[in-house]
Amino acid sequence: MASLPRLALLLLFLVSSLNPLQAQKRQPAKLPIGKPLAVPVAAAVARAEAQYTAYLRQYPDSTQHPRSTENDGQLVRTTSRNWTSGFFAGNLWYLARLSGQPQWPRRAAAFTETLDAEKNTTTTHDLGFILNNSYGQGYALTKKPQYRAVLLQAAASLAKRFIPTVGAIRSWDHHAELWAYPVIVDNLMNLELLFAATRLSGDSTYYRIAKTHAATDLKYRFRADFSTFHVLNFDPATGKLLTAVTHQGFADNSCWARGQAWAIYGYTMVYRETKDPKFLAAAMHAADYYLGHTASIPDHIPYWDFNAPDIPKAPRDASAAAVAASGMLELSKYAPKKNGYYAAATAILTSLSTPKYLAAAGTNNYFLLKHSTGNFPANSEIDVPLVYADYYYLEALWRYQNYAQLTLN
Repeated sequence: MASLPRLALLLLFLVSSLNPLQAQKRQPAKLPIGKPLAVPVAAAVARAEAQYTAYLRQYPDSTQHPRSTENDGQLVRTTSRNWTSGFFAGNLWYLARLSGQPQWPRRAAAFTETLDAEKNTTTTHDLGFILNNSYGQGYALTKKPQYRAVLLQAAASLAKRFIPTVGAIRSWDHHAELWAYPVIVDNLMNLELLFAATRLSGDSTYYRIAKTHAATDLKYRFRADFSTFHVLNFDPATGKLLTAVTHQGFADNSCWARGQAWAIYGYTMVYRETKDPKFLAAAMHAADYYLGHTASIPDHIPYWDFNAPDIPKAPRDASAAAVAASGMLELSKYAPKKNGYYAAATAILTSLSTPKYLAAAGTNNYFLLKHSTGNFPANSEIDVPLVYADYYYLEALWRYQNYAQLTLN
């Protein structure tokens, strides 16, 4: 999709408003509450089976993990070290749950077990994405002792990135000239690995680190209107917050759609694990902002940034929609009754299951969803399939299908 350069977009944004913060200060639309829609789970699962069967026939190498599509249409695959490497294995584990077909656990295991070396990696915060979404999903279904061992070692590696002075796990090691100690909203998602490690081992250290990180994050993550910053930058010596910025969004005072979705999902998961009401309140605030700013979009799939100046021509982000839908299905279990989150999640899933977003069999390099945006400011992965969009879509389908029995713990 053609797009204006970042500088041109910034000038357009500034010209459109004398006060660039005005968009954040306005009251969001009233939370939409309607009759839940029926999501076509069986048809979506059949499509997933067709797509992944064709993918595995053409690309059987389980050491290469699908991520996205280049501008020229070529498939992008990665090694185990990439932050997205665990999602395809997770997709296959969810397909095993959704379909009940015996071939999918075997195929999921093949793509899971090539990630083993990452359990010792201490140079990234993404071990939850890489290993909890693969080995964690696999352990939930198989209870293999070796999967448990990988999860515990991965949690020990991740815990090494926590320093008490800040009270949070360091996210990135790159761009030291910009951030002294960055903590990104995405990092909330990796805390699930630590909570799982305490359940698996009985060692409460992992639980304490995860809860402390979430509490530190919550102090600074939201603006006054409950939109989110992407990056919190701390002084590692004192723990003082230095800056709060939005690296993958349009501007530091805009709201990056996937970042808002990470907050919905992440704080909901932290509430599940801790039962601390402040995290439930945070998840609800994040969801209300998200829904208020997608209520006027007919299909409810957000633009990549809620304040992109070229809306409605701006690219959409189906990955943000899938994350938000999965998170809100869980959130609806904990929030006060008649909260509207279940209806909102089913509306999103229904849109994602239409031909506009769900790829036809044999197309889209065998990914499920179309129209995601990875990193618009870097001109990277714009209007393409993304493996993690598929993961959260399949997870949301499973949560929807099993909603009556859903405990998520």
